[in-house]
Amino acid sequence: MNTQIAHLPSLDNFIKLSNHNINEFREKGHTLVHEVLTKDEIAAYRPVIVGAADRYNTEKRKLEERDTYGKAFLQIMNLWQVDEDVKTFVMAKRLAKIAADLMGVENVRIYHDQALFKEPGGGPTPWHQDQYYWPIDTNNTVTLWMPLVDIDVNMGMLTFASGSYVDGAVFNTEISDESESAFDDYVKEKGFEITRAKTMKAGDATWHRGFTIHNAPGNNSDKMREVMTIIYVADGARVTPYKNDWQRNDHHKWLMSKPIGGLIDSELNPKVL
Repeated sequence: MNTQIAHLPSLDNFIKLSNHNINEFREKGHTLVHEVLTKDEIAAYRPVIVGAADRYNTEKRKLEERDTYGKAFLQIMNLWQVDEDVKTFVMAKRLAKIAADLMGVENVRIYHDQALFKEPGGGPTPWHQDQYYWPIDTNNTVTLWMPLVDIDVNMGMLTFASGSYVDGAVFNTEISDESESAFDDYVKEKGFEITRAKTMKAGDATWHRGFTIHNAPGNNSDKMREVMTIIYVADGARVTPYKNDWQRNDHHKWLMSKPIGGLIDSELNPKVL
């Protein structure tokens, strides 16, 4: 395990969110916050996260050998458990306080982190809802999505169906070609506004609720779209009965099989603030 953390800048100071960000998140289910990390901070943390993602990536197939989900991105999860430098980033109080303020709660816990690296030529990420996978009893969940490099739409910008979180789980469908088709029809039927940034700087971050429907186009550039994510859940959330096999797997993998109905408070779900 990497223990060389003295060189990393602290991310434990708070930044004040604008009323626009708070209101947009509560209305639309997502918001973009600029300069969550400074240029110097992202320059320090990027090699840490990229290095850990490279070391722990287990995908060895060529791009053309993978299915739609496999072509969408390289996905390396819970790096905070295996790399002390990444842990410094994931446990940053600045990030957790933004998550708490957006949800209007006092404290948050980690559900898990994941590096999402969309390779050059990588395919689109189908429409989906993250919380389809989570056996959690609250809508107070949020995902931080932070590019480690400057990105534009051509590289696979996260795209939202604004306001789509209000009805909770829409389909019992995993991320796939089928979810893309079903959600595409649903989004058009409901007339949700489709929203995405034209560009994001490294260190900017979007934040979206677990039930906000979202997707991303493919990466048509010659650069890796390096993104780090952290999923937060409001402190006090509990484990729910499974609605699908993926939730059964998540219960074991991310919640350490805590009792159904019990608090989400395992060693893998530390309180951050």
